[in-house]
Amino acid sequence: MFIALLWLHAAHAAEAERRVHVGYYEFPPYSYTDEQGLPSGSGLELATRLLEEAGYQADFRSYPGARLYSGLLDGSIALWLGASGKPELAEHTLESQHLLGDISLNLYFRPDTPIPRIPQDLQDRGVILINGYSYWQGVNQWLRDPARNITLHRTSNHASALEMLQRRRGDYLLDYQAPIDQAKRTLDIGELPFVELQRLSLRLIYSRHAPGAERLREDLDRVYQQLQDAGEDLWLY
Repeated sequence: MFIALLWLHAAHAAEAERRVHVGYYEFPPYSYTDEQGLPSGSGLELATRLLEEAGYQADFRSYPGARLYSGLLDGSIALWLGASGKPELAEHTLESQHLLGDISLNLYFRPDTPIPRIPQDLQDRGVILINGYSYWQGVNQWLRDPARNITLHRTSNHASALEMLQRRRGDYLLDYQAPIDQAKRTLDIGELPFVELQRLSLRLIYSRHAPGAERLREDLDRVYQQLQDAGEDLWLY
């Protein structure tokens, strides 16, 4: 009986070690919670594929941006598919060897608005933001500069942000291109002019404080390379 209990304990420990807590935030089409309350999106599908090929099980959970970063900092979240190079995460995370895709951070405006000069034309204007999102440090400095007198209008999702812009409840919309493109299709909105502010690389981000982080990264890098060598197109478009 004692040996059996030891074996069961070891089996449970091994199973727990192979389960990977993956955090994500609502960033369609790469990661989002669908109408049935299930994790969905091309990025989460790729993460699931890599984890299963490497012998792991994914445990997904959606978080607000600040809570997701906090989990990466303390190791309660082991893995996130997101933008690389964030200074606040640098000392606490590892990044995948492979680039998975890229995303653009844009400043959108109405067709009747002149193309803005950045950041001069943000002076005394209203900018629409998505709650829970973080932005490039330079952009945050513009938004918070009291001398620019920028009014910030916040909303919970990309569709409502587009509707706010169309209804003139803000002069500009700061958002990422992929979720805005999806929201435009949902709302049947045509082309919307924008200025690209930054292009960011998507990678798998691992918390250094989660158990087995380096091994997990090695395993997923290896699987990704094997699939790529086999001719699979893994790029997140």
